[in-house]
Amino acid sequence: MSTFGDIVTAVLFLAGAASCLLGALGLIRLPDLPARLQAATKPQTLGLLLILIGTTIRVESASAVTLALVVLFQLLTAPVISQIVARSAYRTGTLRRDELVIDELAERMSRDDAGDAAPGGSAGDSGRRSTF
Repeated sequence: MSTFGDIVTAVLFLAGAASCLLGALGLIRLPDLPARLQAATKPQTLGLLLILIGTTIRVESASAVTLALVVLFQLLTAPVISQIVARSAYRTGTLRRDELVIDELAERMSRDDAGDAAPGGSAGDSGRRSTF
């Protein structure tokens, strides 16, 4: 491989490792769940993507396609998992609602609770939207 390719790969590996390290430090140092979710998803995803791009430069094209699928899977699943964890924390009371600046989920949950309490209302009503 060329010297230029080696330099680009090394820079991508170092940037990816630094991003993962900052994300790990954020998980340890940040005070609340929303901030920790931010640290767990964004820098970790960026770090993995940079490392996989650096690896793609070093391997043959057949393996590069597999790495592209890993990138796609990571980009699709990380935000969804973060959203599910945040909603679970919100619904169980683990998340302190008084610290939230904007609480859009409270109104939706109160509407859903009112819909469940209404006569004839059930979880399978077609008129209600899912909260997920």
